[in-house]
Amino acid sequence: MEPSSLTLDAAFWITAAAILTLLVLSGLFSGSETALTAASRGKLRARADKGDTGAQQALDITEDNERLIGSVLLGNNLVNILATSLATAMFTRLFGESGVALATLVMTLLVLVFAEVLPKTYAITNAEAAAARAAPVIRVVVRVFSPVVSAVRLLVRGVLRVFGVKTDPDSQILAVREEIAGALYLGHSEGVVEKEDRDRILGALDLGERAVEEIMLHRSQIEMIDAENSPRAILDQCLQSSHTRLPVYRDDPDNIIGVVHSKDLLRAMYKLVMGGENVSAEALEQFDICDVAMKPYFVPETTTLDDQMRQFLRMRSHFALVVDEYGTLQGLITLEDILEEIVGEITDEFDPDAEHPIRRSDDNRFLVDGAMTIRDLNRATDWNLPDDEANTIAGLVIHEAQMIPEVNQVFSFHGFHFEVAAKSDNRITKLKIRKL
Repeated sequence: MEPSSLTLDAAFWITAAAILTLLVLSGLFSGSETALTAASRGKLRARADKGDTGAQQALDITEDNERLIGSVLLGNNLVNILATSLATAMFTRLFGESGVALATLVMTLLVLVFAEVLPKTYAITNAEAAAARAAPVIRVVVRVFSPVVSAVRLLVRGVLRVFGVKTDPDSQILAVREEIAGALYLGHSEGVVEKEDRDRILGALDLGERAVEEIMLHRSQIEMIDAENSPRAILDQCLQSSHTRLPVYRDDPDNIIGVVHSKDLLRAMYKLVMGGENVSAEALEQFDICDVAMKPYFVPETTTLDDQMRQFLRMRSHFALVVDEYGTLQGLITLEDILEEIVGEITDEFDPDAEHPIRRSDDNRFLVDGAMTIRDLNRATDWNLPDDEANTIAGLVIHEAQMIPEVNQVFSFHGFHFEVAAKSDNRITKLKIRKL
C-alpha cells in the first residue's frame, strides 16, 4: 500500500485528531497547574467576595495543594504519554522504523510549545483569571483521580519518611507571615513599597510575637509620686512633669498603691481650695492623694503586645505597670508605646526638643542612645543586629562583651564596630557604631 493512500485512511485522521485533543488537554493541565499555584489567594478571595464562583472553587481546591498537584500531574502525564504513543504508532505506520525518531522530535516540539510554554506563559501573566476559569474543570479532575492520588501520596510520604523528611500539610498556613514579610522586603528593594509603609505593616505583624518586657519603660526611669509628700510638693511635681499619669507609692517604690491622673488631681485640689466660702490655700493641706488615685493595673512582663493592646482597648485604659513572676515592679507600658511599634516615634507639644536616640557623630558614625531598642535601631538603619539575647543596644554590647565596659572601650561583633561613648554608673548611655 502506498504512503499517500494511508494519509486518506480514516484511522490516520482519527489518530491525528486524538493527538491534537490530547495536546489541548495537556496544555490545560499545565496552564491550570501554573495558574492555581501562582495565583494570589488574597486576590482570589477578593474576586470570590464579588461573586466569582470560579475564584471560590479555585480557593477550595488549593486548600490541599498536595492533592491538587498530584491530580494535575497525573492527568498531564497520562495525556502526554498517550499522545506520544499514538504519534509513534502513526509515524511508524507512515515511515517505518525511522518514524520512531521522527515522532519523538515532532511530539517534543509540539508538547514544549503548545502544551508547556504557551499555556504556562498565559497562566503566569493572568494567574487569577486563568485559575478562576480552569477551577471547575480541575475540580472534576481532582475528584476523579482522588483515590489514585491518595494512594500515591501515602507512598510518597512513606518514602520521604524513610529518608527522614517529614511533610507538614499546614506549613503554607504557618508561612503566611513570612510570605507577607518577604513580599514587603522585595517590594521595598524594587522601589514599589516605601520604607515607612513596610515598617508599619511589619510592626503590626510582629505584635503577636513580642512581649511587654521588650518595650516597657524600665523601673529606673519611672517618675513616681511619694504619697507621704506634702500636697504642695505633689502639685508642684505634677505641674512640672511632662506625663499625664504618675504612679503613687508609699514607703517603698515597689509598693504602688495607685495611679494619679493630672486632671483628677487638679480638679480635686481646685474643689478643695475654691469650694468653701473662705478661699484659702491652707485648705490644700487637707488634701489626700489616695482619694483621687486610681487602682493600679498590673500586667505580667511576658504578655504579648497584641494581647496587651486588646486589653487596653477593652478596659479603656492607656497605662499599666509591669511585674515579673515574683510580683516585683519591672517597668510600665502605655498604649502609646505599643502604637509606636507600628507607626514609629510619637512626640507631642511637651517634648518637641527631645533628643533623637540616633544621630550622626562628627566622625560620621552613628551616635546611639544605649537605651534604644535593637529593633528600633534596625528599623531606622535597615541593619540586622540580633535581638534574641538583649532588648537594648547597650544590653547587646554587655552580653557580647561578657562584662560592663568602660568609656572609650571598643568591640567588634556581628559585622559592626562599637565604641562606648558615655556611661553612668554601670549603665551605658551612649554608643558610637559603624558598620565594618
